[in-house]
Amino acid sequence: MRAACRELKQGGKRLGFVPTMGSLHAGHLSLVQAARAQCGAVVASVFVNPTQFGPNEDLSKYPRNLERDRELLEKEKVDLLFGPSGDEMYPAGAVTWVTVEGLSERLEGKSRPGHFRGVATIVSKLFNIIEPDRAYFGQKDAQQAVIIRKMVRDLDMGVEIVVCPTVRESDGLALSSRNVYLNPEERKQAVVLYRALCRVQALADQGERDARKLRDAAVQVFGGEKQARLDYFEIVDKDSLEPVQDTSSGALVVTAAFVGKTRLIDNLVL
Repeated sequence: MRAACRELKQGGKRLGFVPTMGSLHAGHLSLVQAARAQCGAVVASVFVNPTQFGPNEDLSKYPRNLERDRELLEKEKVDLLFGPSGDEMYPAGAVTWVTVEGLSERLEGKSRPGHFRGVATIVSKLFNIIEPDRAYFGQKDAQQAVIIRKMVRDLDMGVEIVVCPTVRESDGLALSSRNVYLNPEERKQAVVLYRALCRVQALADQGERDARKLRDAAVQVFGGEKQARLDYFEIVDKDSLEPVQDTSSGALVVTAAFVGKTRLIDNLVL
């Protein structure tokens, strides 16, 4: 794979890379399209990374359809698809991990201990194999993007991180591979995450800068949906992920909630 990627870069072509866990949707394909627009060659990977799933999470049930993913990527004119096995990516006896301290323990990391250690490790391994010039991630996974940018900066990796806008359904629900778990009633309720974020945006547009008041208004929106159980709703600095009291200098609004048994995340940049 490394040799094939280096061959793609011959002649000075810029190589774009889109790492995924498969079960591709329009959000993933928007990253591929951005890479295609900005780079001379594009590589995608499909790997359901076991080390970012907790013991009670949905690794075994996570949707997988490599053949469909391959067909979608082929239509988008991706040059190479990397679909390694778990044994290839984590050979027996592997004991080395990448941890971005501080950032990894907040928000998603607090709810899913060890998650970002798995993310940082697999992304660094993929970067070492692919050696891309640019790598493309979605804004929907806002904390992941912050952590990967920090990792790249701290470890002097020669890759530019490009974060692309969240792709949504017509009613605002952020596209996610986990949306397939929702039954029709839960699917209607799932829009509560987006509605809560919109409430914060509306108040911010009216001049409200007090993070506590903005958060309280969002939590009230969740209170009206019985099927939705809020995990967290926080307003934080977009780089440090530390809570902010005032949003005058901008902020990242992040939320996670269970709708039925499905855990969904979403965010908004103020």
